[in-house]
Amino acid sequence: MPEVGLKKILYRWRVRAGLIGAVLVIILAKPDLSSLIIGLAVSLSGLLLRTWASGHLKKDKELTVSGPYRYSRNPLYLGNLIIGLGIIIASRSLWVLGIFVVYFLLFYPLIIQVEAEKMKRLFPREYEGYANQTSVLFPARKPFSAPKKNRFSWMLYRKNKEWRAFIGTILLWLILSGKIILF
Repeated sequence: MPEVGLKKILYRWRVRAGLIGAVLVIILAKPDLSSLIIGLAVSLSGLLLRTWASGHLKKDKELTVSGPYRYSRNPLYLGNLIIGLGIIIASRSLWVLGIFVVYFLLFYPLIIQVEAEKMKRLFPREYEGYANQTSVLFPARKPFSAPKKNRFSWMLYRKNKEWRAFIGTILLWLILSGKIILF
């Protein structure tokens, strides 16, 4: 079963590989003021999506079907994709585009599959109906009709440690801004 071993290795290395990718982005990026402003606007929309999603997410406690989860099973990953697109725009580098595409295609299908398998185990009845009515990543045209409507919670945002993604993204943007000033 070499596939299982490879899955395990890739899943374990996803965060480290992302950090290596971030360092390469910093090195290879050639931002200018306009690319930085446009890219930042795009990335902020991804951060807002992640904030909205994490304020609804009750990890492993219940199947989250409110907020952006009504439209996508993986709004956090969609937020990451949008943040990444903003970084690509800001970087003005085909190398950064290539790194992002390789990273996203290598890791995200696996991560999404692992998450789906986990949800099937934790919530077998609820997940099947939910999965049939929502899209994997990009928003569905018709939202999932959840029996109860949970509201956004800053407590969940903090509990899910979403502030780390916010700080990491802001740090990367500060460094990219510094490249304009210093170089």
